[in-house]
Formats: sequence, structure tokens, C-alpha cells
Amino acid sequence: MITFFIALPLLVVLILNLLPRKQADALSFWCGMALTVVSGIYVLMAPRPMTSDFDPVNLVLNWKIVTSDLTAVMLISIALVVFSAFWVGRYLLEDENRQFIFNNLLLLCMVGMNGVVFSQDLFTLYVFLEIVGASSFILIALERTKAGLEGAFKYILLSFVATVLILSSVAMLFMVCGSLDYEAVRICLTSGTLDENTSRFVLFAVGLFAAGLLIKGGMVPFHGWLPDAYSSAPTPVSVLLGGIVTKAAGIFTLIQLVRNVFVFEGVSPVLLVIGTVSIAVGAFAAMGQSNFKRLLAYSSISQIGYIIVGLGSGHIIGIVGAILHLFNHSVFKTLLFVNAAAVEKQSGTVEMDKLGGLSNKMPVTGFASVLGFLSAAGIPPLSGFWSKVLIVVGLWKAGAPMAAIIAILLSLITLAYFLSVQRKVFFGKLASGLEGVKEADFRVLVPTILLVLITLVIGLTFPWLFDTFLVPLESFL
Repeated sequence: MITFFIALPLLVVLILNLLPRKQADALSFWCGMALTVVSGIYVLMAPRPMTSDFDPVNLVLNWKIVTSDLTAVMLISIALVVFSAFWVGRYLLEDENRQFIFNNLLLLCMVGMNGVVFSQDLFTLYVFLEIVGASSFILIALERTKAGLEGAFKYILLSFVATVLILSSVAMLFMVCGSLDYEAVRICLTSGTLDENTSRFVLFAVGLFAAGLLIKGGMVPFHGWLPDAYSSAPTPVSVLLGGIVTKAAGIFTLIQLVRNVFVFEGVSPVLLVIGTVSIAVGAFAAMGQSNFKRLLAYSSISQIGYIIVGLGSGHIIGIVGAILHLFNHSVFKTLLFVNAAAVEKQSGTVEMDKLGGLSNKMPVTGFASVLGFLSAAGIPPLSGFWSKVLIVVGLWKAGAPMAAIIAILLSLITLAYFLSVQRKVFFGKLASGLEGVKEADFRVLVPTILLVLITLVIGLTFPWLFDTFLVPLESFL
């Protein structure tokens, strides 16, 4: 399984670069398509490591099983977002040479993210994080524009800081535990044999690691690189970055380590503060943006903040909500960046002041945008509503009612700026100069329709999914 998700994409990249260039150009897209589709189907059909006596309560309470489901969630999210990025790249990147480079880097980034998911020791995790970082850096600067190079520079600069923090933490933990294996580190840190000075040393090391991951995840106050990188990167790259990269490199890893290696239990005031501030800063900053992609970038900071507060609640309901919101955010944010790609290609701009009335010309894109924004704002019965409900309930049950209330109120701010975007871009009178705009072609409609269906199906069937696969509703609420 690990060989399939890591070695096979690497082998495909190697073979593509050994073939004659014309054949390689033609094959790179379809090879990427095949890998993402097969990866997603494989994860969906693979048996879960559960006992034969299926117990839905145990599914949530047994962290080893939740971790396995978290792995499945991440692998499906990676396959889904990379699938969408391949289509958008084929849609927007007209130069075949640039398409070939993009497809290769996309596969390498996929290797890095899959490696992060499967890592079982801290140094291996660091190596795969660096693969993700290096490929993302080159992708951001792919078109070599001034804005792209500036965004890539900011990304690599803060990524370097994150690398120093993570490597320092890895060295310090190895000094204490003598191993970097997840299980060995967990046993070392929870054995109760560490003296007071060593415990403080370990706490400092864990803090460094967490800070590095928060930088990679683009959380406040480490978010300076994210808006510039998202908005200045080619739109197919923005799909990848906004859809999955920050979550795989930062947020997934933070959930994994906090719950299964560093073994944090109970409410974490630090995570609650970081998450809540990120929600607020991202939401209010998004309100002041005129660039479609930059607004989506700040929105990502806000939405990932919900994942952090769910994790910070320390309550099982909040953490299940955080995992679900991680997947939901991958879906609706990828959908919105795909919509931005369609708008950019058909109208020639993502500046909202120059747009308007596009739903008349692009009805599928306009409808998809409405669904994506409403899901992000947590409007029922779309998928984003259910994950936010679980996070709020988890916060309330964990004894953090103020954080729960703030999370609800800030969802209203999210709804406000998303409605403003719809009005500026898709509603109203058609803007001057856009009379010749047409609906995007099938290369962008394929991922659009797929992501819309996922948003609708999960939203409409979630009560049944929740009751069947997690725990009975009455035991939570």
C-alpha cells in the first residue's frame, strides 16, 4: 500500500522524464489522472483495520482507529485535490512545456503529501515535509512573474524558519528519547520517568515542532506568506495550495502528533486562542479584498482556524468535527479555486471590481460558487454545516462556551463576505466588456461537478452517515 502511494508516483515521474518529450507531454496528464483516480478508489475500497465486531462507539473512542480513518480522509482529500489541479492545469496552462513541468511537480508534491500521511517517525516526516515544501516553492514561481517570484520567496523564507524549528525539535526529542519512532516517543513522553528539567526541555521541543507546523499551515501569527503565495501563484497551483498543501503539511500533522505522539488531553488554551484569532483575522481580512484569489486565501486562514479550535477543544466530538472539516475544507475550497480558474480564463481577470453578472454567462460556475460559499459559511444542509456543528458542540461540552459562541458569530461574518463576493462577481448586471464570456469547458467542469456532488451528498446524507459509521446521534447531543 505504501509502495503504491509513494514509490509508484516517483516511478511515473522517472519514466516520463526518460521518454521522448512529445510522448511524455501527452502522457503526463493521463498518468496523473490514472494515479489519482486509482488512489481514491483504492482508499475507499480498502478494508479498515477494525475488529470483526464492529462497534460504532469504539470507532470514535479508539484513537488508533480514528487515526486510520484520518489517514483515509487525508489520502482521499489528496487524490481529489490533485485530480482537480491536473484538470485545471490542462485548462489554464497553454504551453505544453509548462504543463509537463507542472504535472511532474504535482506528482512529486503528491508523493510528499502521501509520505507525510504514512510517516511513522519524526525524521521521515521531516523529509516528506521538505519534499512538499520544495515542490510547492517551484510551483508558485512556475510562471516566473514578479508577483509569483515574490510569493515564492516569502513561502520559502518562512518555510526555512519552520524547517529550523522542526529539525531543532527533532534533535531535542532524540536526545531525550533515543528514538524518533512515533510509538517510542509517545512511550518516552508518557512514561512518567522524566524529571522536572527534562519535562520542561521536552515541552519546549514540542512547542518548537508545533510552531513549525503552524507556519506550514499558515496560521496566525505565522500567516504572512499565505495570501501572497495563493494569489500570485498560477491558479492551478492555487487549487493545490488552498485545497490540500497547507492541511497536509501543517494541520493533519498537528492533529496526528498532538493526539498520538505528544498525547495532549483536554482543552488546550493555546490552540483555542490560535484557532479563534485565525478565524477572526482571516474573516475580517477577507472582507477587505478585491482580488478573488486573495479573498479565498484569507478565507482559508479563517476556515483552518475552525479545525484548530476543534482540535483545541480536546473533546472527542470537537476532534471528529475537526477531521470532518479538514475534508470539507479540501472540497469546498478546491471548488472555489476551480471556480476562480474558470472566471480567470473566461473573463481574463480575478479582480472583483471588474466583474459582475457572470451567472448569466456561466450558470454552472455561478451555481457551484454559491454552493461552495454556503458550505464554507456553515449553512445547512451542506457538508460544511455538519462539521462546524460538531466543532461547536465539542467546544461547548469541553467547557469552552465562549469559543463556541465566537465560532458561531464569526460564521456570520464568513457568510457576509461570501455573499458580497457573489454579488460582485456573479450577480447583478453584466459588467462592461464581458459580453463575449462563455461557460468554461469540460476541463474545468469535470472537477466542478464532482466537487459539487460531494458537497451535496455528504451534506444531505450526513445524519445517516453519522448514525451509521460514527455513533448514534442521541449519545452526542
